[in-house]
Amino acid sequence: MKVATGLAIGKSALPELAAQAVTMAMEKAEITQPTSVLLFLTSEFAADPQSAIKAAAKAASCTQIIGCSATGIFTEEDWVIDSPAAAAMVFTKLNFSHPKAGEKNNDLLLTLTAPNAINTTWLNPTGLNPTELNTDVLKQANGRFGGVSGDAIGHGPFSVWQNGKGTTQGYCEVAFNNTAMAVAASHGLKIISSPRKVTAAEGNDLFKVANQPALATLISTWQKHAKTTDTPPYHQLMAVYASKSSQLERGEYSLASIIIENTDEDSVTLTKSLQVGDWLSWAIRDVDAAQVDIVKTAGELKQQLGIEPAFALLFSCLGRGPYFYNGTDQDLALLKTLFPKLPIIGFYGNGEIAPINGINELLQYSAVLGLFAESNVAHLKSTEKSTEQSKVR
Repeated sequence: MKVATGLAIGKSALPELAAQAVTMAMEKAEITQPTSVLLFLTSEFAADPQSAIKAAAKAASCTQIIGCSATGIFTEEDWVIDSPAAAAMVFTKLNFSHPKAGEKNNDLLLTLTAPNAINTTWLNPTGLNPTELNTDVLKQANGRFGGVSGDAIGHGPFSVWQNGKGTTQGYCEVAFNNTAMAVAASHGLKIISSPRKVTAAEGNDLFKVANQPALATLISTWQKHAKTTDTPPYHQLMAVYASKSSQLERGEYSLASIIIENTDEDSVTLTKSLQVGDWLSWAIRDVDAAQVDIVKTAGELKQQLGIEPAFALLFSCLGRGPYFYNGTDQDLALLKTLFPKLPIIGFYGNGEIAPINGINELLQYSAVLGLFAESNVAHLKSTEKSTEQSKVR
């Protein structure tokens, strides 16, 4: 497998940028025709990306092109926000396959979607709320990872594309054939309270934690952490929760942002509904914790993969990239330090998708990282072939 990236930046959203990014990637990979291409364009292309997609297809002599537009894009070379740009990753020996409706795929599906196309019908099986899913249902689910297109209006007609053209449904989902993969989410949070049981909740309203008023526990936790009596910065605080306290301790938790405090009821309204019996901790977005977590996540994924990765995909929240790290993308910088020669591509989007505890979650302020290599079967065949050739010599 040969993989490489190209990044082209310009003053206008011209189709030539897409062709240039593909050409640069092919030259780096030393190939003349890839089997497939992953193409990301900045939001300047969102209204009419088709000419750029066609230019990329022509440059690659390939129609297996998937991707989307986003506010910002990047490769291992650099990141771009607020300028017209195209990022491409080219592959040999890798094909994108599109699962049929209802078909179970053992591999994770790369899922790219516009915000208005997200729905529980395809994100999780049968359209059930995650709290209603049982083990038997989850076994039939397709695990998903990816990101939400971040174009300017959020629902452009061609914000997502596959097979070299825009998708009518607003999202695409593909499996990577002959590829081993390891995927996980890095939340970049610092846990500031011990796990406690949810004892009263209704819908998205959280009333009591460990039989104490939810808002009171949140405020006291923040004030103890920050050593201040100031009002908590609710936009930086989050609830992390799981069905078991041990899952919280291992970092295997779901996230819920805080919508509003309800002082009359001493409750908190969250972006997700928690159930009585769930375990909850309060957490805060933290730069240092985020950097530690992305390094930890990358190390664990490499260990899971078992062999050196051939490429990486990173889907980061727009609020997690350079805006979070004061003008630099420390996630990308750390990955480049850990994997100096590894091709990396991704974008800053409006949300991230990853499987957590068997459920496909739509995340916020997170980074979803995937490491990929030739499958063990393909890798073993390649190794055996090299061994035989060495014997001949």
